[in-house]
Order: sequence, then C-alpha cells, then structure tokens
Amino acid sequence: MENNLAGKVAVVTGASRGIGKAVALELAKRGANVVVNYNGSEQRAQEVAEECSQYAKAVAIQANVAEESDCQRLFAQVVEEFGKVDILINNAGITKDGLLVRMSAEDFAKVVDTNLKGAFLCLREAAKIMMKARYGRIVNISSVVGVHGNAGQANYSASKAGIIGMSKSAAKELAARKITVNVIAPGFIETDMTGCLNEKVKEEMQKQIPLKEIGTPQDVAEAAAFLASDSARYITGVVLGVDGGMGM
Repeated sequence: MENNLAGKVAVVTGASRGIGKAVALELAKRGANVVVNYNGSEQRAQEVAEECSQYAKAVAIQANVAEESDCQRLFAQVVEEFGKVDILINNAGITKDGLLVRMSAEDFAKVVDTNLKGAFLCLREAAKIMMKARYGRIVNISSVVGVHGNAGQANYSASKAGIIGMSKSAAKELAARKITVNVIAPGFIETDMTGCLNEKVKEEMQKQIPLKEIGTPQDVAEAAAFLASDSARYITGVVLGVDGGMGM
C-alpha cells in the first residue's frame, strides 16, 4: 500500500543491514521519514539513509542501544530533527552463541544488554514521546527461538523471550494512549547473521521449515510495515511469526 505511512516518523534500530535495512527501506517507500540507527557501521548506515531518501526524508544516527545515555540522545536528536516519533522498530541485536555450560557470564550479559535492555531503553524513550501525542506504533523484533529455544543460544533465546514478555506488558500499559506494541518473531531469515552458516547446516534448518524455504528480510519488512500502519490500529500485544511455519 503506497504512501500509507506518509508524514510519519520512524526510528529503526540496527538498520545498517539485514532485517533493519529492509524495514527502513519499506517504511520509506510507504512515505515515512526514517531514522536509520546504527552502532558501528557508519558507512553502511549512511548508504541505507541515502537509499531511503529516494522516497522520504532519512537520516542516520549513531547510538549504542545498550547505553542509556545513547538512547536518550538518539530520541532527543529525532525530536529535534523531525518534531515527533510515530513508529519505533526495535531491531538491534547481536549473537554470541555457545553451549550453556561453556558460555561466559560476559557473553550472556552482552547479548541481553543489547537485545533486551536496548529494546527496553528505546521503547521507554519512544513511549514518553508517543504518550504526549496519544499515538504510536511500536514493533519489537524477537525470534522463533524466543518462543521455542535453540541449543547453543541460551543468551539469545532468553533475550528474545524477554522481548515478548516486555512487549505484552507495554501493550497493556500504553493502550489507553492509543499506542500499539507488537512483536515479530522471524524464523530462519537470509541475513549476514545466517550467511556464515555452512550449506549443510542451512539444508538441515530448511528441512524444519514447513514451507521448505528460507525467508528474506523483505518478508519481515512487509509485516513490520503493516503493524506500523493504521491498518493495524486494532492489533496490540500480538506475536506474529514470520517463519514459514517453524513456530507451529
């Protein structure tokens, strides 16, 4: 649906590549002004912002979402630049996989800090702005492993499961101010994160997908754009699996 987000302002965290990049571009194509958040990949983020600016206004803003002061600065800059925040897509995430008994406390904490605490900090800052406007669309990116778990990903699974619980709580708190909070739980999506897996592992994972094919970042972007739109105004607290049926 073209231009169904015209005039909206969207913040997409972790938007320099993969799912975040696809979401930022899709929102821009639908008319939203987009803030491309990144942590370390400045050049890639600027390139994404340039692509987005073919369709709407776009800027790249650096912030480590795991740091409270960075998140506060990010949203202050967005308000200074655009005057408001209508949409937040919490997508920033990292992995540090390893078997539970060998996983360091540091690797557990780093993943939870970025994936869960980072989503919380951004959600909180966005909610403050959205509550005053009595309007908002928040979409938090979880994962199928946040629902079902995955061997070797205790930290990642915990962070993504936490996003689901946090989102449902936030949905209940913010509904009275016409702010919706929903979750997308992607399955096996072709990104840089999964691109490093060898072909045998990919084949085995593909066998677990009822639709028998690996998803694309665009599959997630389409779902996020829908939940960010007024077409989804009566949907909140939902976990939408974009996983080819893996979550069944």
